[in-house]
Amino acid sequence: MSDLLRLEGLTVNYGPVTAVHGLDLTIAAGELVALLGPNGAGKSSTIGAITGLVRSGGKIIFDGVDISRMPAEARVERGIAVSPEGRRIFANLTVAENLRLGAATRKDAAAARSDMDRHIALFPVLGERISQQAGTLSGGEQQMLAIARALMSRPKLLLLDEPSLGLAPMIVARIFEFIAQLKADGLTVLLVEQNAVQAMRLADRVYVVATGQVTYSGPAAELAGSDLMALYMGN
Repeated sequence: MSDLLRLEGLTVNYGPVTAVHGLDLTIAAGELVALLGPNGAGKSSTIGAITGLVRSGGKIIFDGVDISRMPAEARVERGIAVSPEGRRIFANLTVAENLRLGAATRKDAAAARSDMDRHIALFPVLGERISQQAGTLSGGEQQMLAIARALMSRPKLLLLDEPSLGLAPMIVARIFEFIAQLKADGLTVLLVEQNAVQAMRLADRVYVVATGQVTYSGPAAELAGSDLMALYMGN
């Protein structure tokens, strides 16, 4: 499989603080790769760099093109979408309006409408709430909306940043079922997730980062829980 995404020496700085130190990462087309690590390890900064919402150094190669200096909207048009940490749905807009905003860069209105129907079939509760203000949804429903909104751009690469954060265990299980379905459909996914056990069950490969540096990369099946804890602790 060819690399869909390749990060070469990625760095992210916030003033004098370096959040990501020379990170190298690859994702092949069709893979689900988990990016794991303790809080403050640089995971969300890496997502921000890939989307263009955070200034970064190094190279970001996507689908064979260096997008390191492209603006965020151009990266969406090239096929990168994100379901951000904290969901960040538009609370005062309806579910339908949120979904349509996910397709804002598309010119194929009929196909976008068809995609909306398909994503509502994946998340049936969104169909039941389609005219409801998004801010009135439960946390789990808002997470489903955030993922569906990201899918509306018809991405080649979906970035999921902490999709289970703050959700009840039953809802977490449903969210991971949805992610498993996206993987089965062949979508390429980079998953940032604190629920490492669930993430490793789904992932083809895992990168573990601590203090902005990769401390492990390899098949998810080869990383045991005890090894992961040692990596989190920097051992």
